[in-house]
Order: sequence, then C-alpha cells, then structure tokens
Amino acid sequence: MQKTSPWLIAARVIFTFALIACIVFIFSNSMQIGDVSETASGRVLLLMKKVFTRLGMPGAANHLTDHIVRKLAHFCEYALEGFLLTLCLRVYTRHFFVHISWPILGGLLTALTDETIQMFSDGRSSQLTDVWLDFSGAMAGILVGLFCLALCRMCWLLYKHRNED
Repeated sequence: MQKTSPWLIAARVIFTFALIACIVFIFSNSMQIGDVSETASGRVLLLMKKVFTRLGMPGAANHLTDHIVRKLAHFCEYALEGFLLTLCLRVYTRHFFVHISWPILGGLLTALTDETIQMFSDGRSSQLTDVWLDFSGAMAGILVGLFCLALCRMCWLLYKHRNED
C-alpha cells in the first residue's frame, strides 16, 4: 500500500476548507434580509464607481447599477466555487476528468439551494434566472480550473522532459 504524500494531504485540507468557506459565504449572503443585502451591494457599487473613475473610465462608472453589481457578484462567487470544486476533485482523484460531473452537480445544487434560501429571507426573492447565472459562474470556474490543471500538467511534462536529456 502506497503512503499518501503530506503535500497531498495538505492540499486536500486547504482546498476542502476553502470550498466549504466559499459555500458558507454564498449561503450567508443569501440569508441576509433585503435591506442589509441592498446596503452591502450599494457599498460595492460606490467602490466600483470610484475605481472605474480613477482608471479613467467615467462612462463605465456611470453605467454601473446595483442590479449589475449584484449579478456580477453572483457570477464571481460561483466562479470561485467552480474553481475550488475542480481543485478539490483533482486532489482526491487522479482520474478527475472521469468524475467531472461531480463539480458540475455541486455547482448546480449550490445554486438551487442558494435561491431556495432566499425565498425564506425577508425582502428577498428567488429567481430562476439567478440559478442559471450562478450555474454559469460555476461552469466558468470549472473551465478555468481545468485549464489551470492542464497548464500545470503541461509544465510538469516539459520540466520532466528537459531533465531527462
């Protein structure tokens, strides 16, 4: 029986806790009442407008709305979840591509649960379009994760090939 590398164990712990923290963050945002959620989105909106203005893009700053910021936040947090789901899958199995349906299902179930939680939060609503947006973010994160893993694999193979000569 082969001994598991301490580096692999560390990666499993780090990626698993990061994934759990990401999902807790997503669900905790969904549990906020409508007024609290709007206030947080408003602060992010003001910050983004300031950043775009400082970057010399006042037109982009003027077109930003609370709706855009909220939808962008949904997409980004789910992209992070999809990325972490892919990394978790990779550190738990060498044949991760065979099991790629697991992170896909995980992203979808998180999106469905997230919107269900919002149905029970005061001043919040649940929208089917948000499930699709969240799932799209998760899929984007999964694709970025697969690209990063392929890039790492390619670099490792090139490194190995160079050292054999």
